[in-house]
Amino acid sequence: MRALRRFTVRASLPEPLAALGRLATNLRWTWHPPTQELFAAVDPEAWQRAGNDPLALLRDVPAAHLERLAADEGFLARVRTTADDLDRYLTAPRWYQNRGEQTELPATIGYFSMEFGVTEALPNYSGGLGVLAGDHLKAASDLGVPLIGVGLLYRSGYFRQSLSLDGWQEEHYPVLDPRGLPLELLTDAAGTPVQVRVSVPGDRTLHARIWKAQVGRVPLLLLDSNVDENDDDLRGVTDRLYGGDQDHRIRQEILAGIGGVRAVRMYCDLTGTPQPEVFHTNEGHAGFLGLERIRELLTSQGLEFDQALAAVRAGTLFTTHTPVPAGIDRFPVDLVQHYFGGDRLLPGVPIERVLALGAEENPGLFNMAHMGLRLAQRANGVSKLHGEVSRGMFGGLWQGFDADEVPIGSVTNGVHGHTWAAPEMTKLEPEQLTDSVLWELRCGLRGKLVDEVRRRVRASWLQRGASALELGWTESVFDPDVLTVGFARRVPTYKRLTLMLRDPERLRALLLHPERPVQLVVAGKSHPADDGGKALIQQIVKFADDAGVRHRIVFLPDYDMSMARYLYWGCDVWLNNPMRPLEACGTSGMKAALNGGLNLSIRDGWWDEFYDGKNGWAIPTADGVPDPNRRDDLEAAALYELLQAQVAPLFYDRSADGVPDRWMALVRHTLTEMGPQLQAERMVREYVETYYAPAGASATAVRANSFQGAKELAVYKARIRSAWNRVQVTYTDLSVNGAHAPVVGQPVTVRARVDLNGLSPSDVEVQAVIGRVADSGELSQVVTATMTPGADGGYHAELALPHVGSVGYTVRVLPHHELLATPAELGRVILA
Repeated sequence: MRALRRFTVRASLPEPLAALGRLATNLRWTWHPPTQELFAAVDPEAWQRAGNDPLALLRDVPAAHLERLAADEGFLARVRTTADDLDRYLTAPRWYQNRGEQTELPATIGYFSMEFGVTEALPNYSGGLGVLAGDHLKAASDLGVPLIGVGLLYRSGYFRQSLSLDGWQEEHYPVLDPRGLPLELLTDAAGTPVQVRVSVPGDRTLHARIWKAQVGRVPLLLLDSNVDENDDDLRGVTDRLYGGDQDHRIRQEILAGIGGVRAVRMYCDLTGTPQPEVFHTNEGHAGFLGLERIRELLTSQGLEFDQALAAVRAGTLFTTHTPVPAGIDRFPVDLVQHYFGGDRLLPGVPIERVLALGAEENPGLFNMAHMGLRLAQRANGVSKLHGEVSRGMFGGLWQGFDADEVPIGSVTNGVHGHTWAAPEMTKLEPEQLTDSVLWELRCGLRGKLVDEVRRRVRASWLQRGASALELGWTESVFDPDVLTVGFARRVPTYKRLTLMLRDPERLRALLLHPERPVQLVVAGKSHPADDGGKALIQQIVKFADDAGVRHRIVFLPDYDMSMARYLYWGCDVWLNNPMRPLEACGTSGMKAALNGGLNLSIRDGWWDEFYDGKNGWAIPTADGVPDPNRRDDLEAAALYELLQAQVAPLFYDRSADGVPDRWMALVRHTLTEMGPQLQAERMVREYVETYYAPAGASATAVRANSFQGAKELAVYKARIRSAWNRVQVTYTDLSVNGAHAPVVGQPVTVRARVDLNGLSPSDVEVQAVIGRVADSGELSQVVTATMTPGADGGYHAELALPHVGSVGYTVRVLPHHELLATPAELGRVILA
């Protein structure tokens, strides 16, 4: 018979073991080996069966065994020691608190993301964006940064992947019970679960309860619409990640953004936590949070829309992870009107102002990234190259400015070392990093990967319908002594999963080389609606199924964090071959590098700035080749050539003691020189210093004295809008000081007259601009100087000639106000 309803019952712990429950639900255990070792000591076999999940372990262990442990003084001492260590971690001042003594910092920061990959025990992620968000929370916790994470709780997560007999991806959606996950329901003082309420069309209300995951010091709030108060269609809003049609998607994003802000308000009120001063929007999905904060200010402070917008922008950071316009969330304008029209969802917020924030070139579409940028005073990409790409992609919002002046910076992603480095690596002291020790360790990690590959290949074939009697060959899949290359990531087209198959015979020759063979492990999921991506997976699977090569190449289904660790630990080389520059950052290669893996990658994302010739190999790119097939052929040939002529020979070139000395020199360089820069702690420190601290200062400035700063800024912007179209530079002149012929370094004086159309000289900044000039008249490599106002609209500045050759100059006028973050912020410039 079938169960009418499914639910999870947690273990009842004996009182002396009560601390185990707290240790199991604080997710610091995911990156704290002593806590993991404590749970393993409860029952090593059960720990393995539970997939290293403490809550699953405690459900699995018999009550009698727990009673015996409760009487074991040695074990109880370990529990007390570990619990005391967690208490110290949660309460002692850390980097942020110590730094705060020197600089005023935000008391709380809200961090909103559509997915969070903290641990496989909380499957609330699809790939790199979610894992990056999880690493961000962990590093913030380690540094003491007072973040509150906000997202949605998906009842079926993303999806579980398997393969059909012919290699086609199949999706399965498990039903997750929040009570069986490391979550706590947010309740009021009376113990009643609190709910967020969001109005939806049809005079209905979307209800969501709030689950809290504790990620070290950082609370993560996850909204769940599967509650009795909702109609069936609204209960399904949080059913799965990145599923459903656009109507389903906009409901999710409304709940994440608007409901997310309301959840944060409730949490802070209930716990006494200071309300966030800074809001970090991680991608555009939760961008509606800015509209909710505007509504709050209209309602509670009586501000006008432009005043509220100025206040919200000052404390908001928008991070884009998208290097192509096609990757941006866009909704039909009439769908946005359907949800935001009227006065129920956001009372007092005019629909025409909402639509203007998301406006783009296509008047029928609402652009979530454009809204995110317009609601944030600060914005960034996730690598230096991605920042450059983003400035070009979104430059139309700041017309008249050169691409390098577009106010989008960059913070290169990092990865949480304690999560992704193998325990064997973290225990090594610097003085132990001899070639022989490192090589022995690397061989051991490769051996663990081989065992895991064999286990997963066998399980996959059984799931595909094979008989156990015909799977004896899986016991010899892979070889612990063979050069192992890993390729694992999501499967959108630009990542080019099948580039390695451009010349199947050449790949086969690399795999089966008699002296220098290569073995290749591939993994990745395609979005359920992406049949093109599924076809790429099927191509790889069919090649890997061939009996002649299946011992050297495998596709492992159901890529997740638990599989990823084995790949990052055990692969000698991490392969990445996206179409440049379409990889915003890509952090999988960073995780491999933390374990001594060498990267073999197109110079895109993070690898573009970190490749130095001593930490791996850069695959040459066929830039400028317009035919994508021709480009793929050329870059695949370059990949084969690198593997055959450089990578494999270096790996198999052994000294008398069997150690590949030249290979280990690259490994050592990767670990010592690059490793520290790949850490998520470096990334979060950059966010604090470059974005959170300035945003906090700006938010304080606009809110002071009953939002006087926001009011002044709104008046200033209105004054600029009114006068700007008739501001003009009426005269310019450049004179060389003290010489007839200009010489590089020679001082020159630039003069100008400007008609400000009623604006005050303090409202603007007039700049002299000198740089190299092309035949087209375009300036580059410019130097600017602020011009000093004189009488009758006159301005002047002196600066040195910066270049030899053809040089040009111009004069421009920019808005100027102390509450603007950059002169380009308003997207307004007058050129002579």
